[in-house]
Amino acid sequence: QVQLAESGGGLVQTGGSLTLSCAASRRAFNRYSMAWFRQAPGKEREFVAHRSWAATTSYADLAKGRFTISGDSNENTVYLQMNDLKPEDTAIYYCAVLTSGLGASEVPSEYSYWGQGTQVTVSS
Repeated sequence: QVQLAESGGGLVQTGGSLTLSCAASRRAFNRYSMAWFRQAPGKEREFVAHRSWAATTSYADLAKGRFTISGDSNENTVYLQMNDLKPEDTAIYYCAVLTSGLGASEVPSEYSYWGQGTQVTVSS
């Protein structure tokens, strides 16, 4: 199983920023697509952003203009820079790996591996 180490979650006030990190293996980072999902209490898991092995990115509407997904090939790490955070952004954020030949999938069941999640809490 691919191991994903997430970090960077925490408590921030409305309008603040956080950067999440997902450290992966070299193989996973260079061969597979990676993405961020989130799940709020009582809600289903939802897509946030996707980055292919070739660094092509895509975003959910909720993330456009506020969040940026990026990668560091030296660290084999994918980041999610989150700006202008709102209370509705409060959720557990998960890093995931897509090992199939699909494009930028927004469907959680299509992803093969998941991190443990990191809590993001935005206070009003």
